[in-house]
Amino acid sequence: MNPELLARLRTPEGVTALAAAEAVTGRDPLVAASALRSRGVAPDLAAAALTQIELRRRAAAKFGTAAATMFFTRAGLEQATRAAVADRRAARLAAAGIRTLADLGCGLGADALAAARAGILVYAVESDPLTAAIAAANAAATGLADAVRVECADATTVRVEDYDAVFADPARRRSGRGRVFDPRAYSPPWDFVAGLARRVPHTVLKLAPGIDHSLLPPGAEGEWVSVGGDLVEAAFWCGPLASAPRRATLLPGGAELTGTGTVAAPVSTVGAFLYDPDPAVVRAHLVAEFAAAVGGRLADPEIAYVYTDRPADTPFGRRLPVTDVLPFSLKRLRALLRERGVGRLEIRKRGSALEPERLRRELRLSGPAAASLVLTRVAGEPTALLCRPSEDKAACVG
Repeated sequence: MNPELLARLRTPEGVTALAAAEAVTGRDPLVAASALRSRGVAPDLAAAALTQIELRRRAAAKFGTAAATMFFTRAGLEQATRAAVADRRAARLAAAGIRTLADLGCGLGADALAAARAGILVYAVESDPLTAAIAAANAAATGLADAVRVECADATTVRVEDYDAVFADPARRRSGRGRVFDPRAYSPPWDFVAGLARRVPHTVLKLAPGIDHSLLPPGAEGEWVSVGGDLVEAAFWCGPLASAPRRATLLPGGAELTGTGTVAAPVSTVGAFLYDPDPAVVRAHLVAEFAAAVGGRLADPEIAYVYTDRPADTPFGRRLPVTDVLPFSLKRLRALLRERGVGRLEIRKRGSALEPERLRRELRLSGPAAASLVLTRVAGEPTALLCRPSEDKAACVG
């Protein structure tokens, strides 16, 4: 798609094409395209409309019912902030007294729209013309055009000092090169992004979850966010916005765990219960704080599994009752599973080089029982922990 096609999709002709595309959704793509053309829809507009309907359906997982009237690109949708994450961030900014916000690298507008819904006036900039046009179209489609002003501009040219706060989401993908892991290759460059807090104390940076903790500006808060158990982003809250050195936030429930990220958890033996901490807890370096919250310990100083002798309810990790602990041996493990009649096996791993699906084949499972297998290290040694099935509804198979 290009800006011209986007503009046509917003005309009465385009609205008609989108409605026709909605009516034939689910059909074979060639059949659907032919159906639109038979109704007099131009081929390029038909293709654009069919693509938008497909993307809107996929976007519902991130944007809910609002996705039905919004516009997307495939790459933009993949990188867009989930509405639950953006809304929580906007609420935190509004609670801090922010009334105007410069959104640098606004993408399709997810964070700008959330801020506007929270009562904040947003100046959003995006360097790509099509993406900027889509952000503006989404502001109009959601009834927020009066609160969100979008321009196609270089983020480094914005007078950020004119705003109460700055939100920056540097691009971490390059055309034809995939994901960028080195912050020095971000766009805008990392030096510019990292320097924003010196210009505007109320600064928030949205970053990849794997960002190095050493890049956290002095005095800033590092927050790692998961949604439904999936780690989705890191955010650096700078200046007066920082309220804890490290934070793990779990959505949609909103549970938060804070700490310094520098404490070491006690190390002892495997207990009756194993806890697999949420990835936001692990990435925020808050495993010790999690262990303290459940009265637990590690069995290996390098492995982020927590053990307790008694069950403890917590939103920050999945609990598994441990039934057997044995040094890893394929022969012994296969015999144990056969003895227990295990035919359905959830496999998790941490600190193990074994490939779960290959191991599953080698175990030759059969029987009516279900179990969980954890491949890990205990005191530095490869170990297999056989557990009863997860006591939580969600299960993370390694």
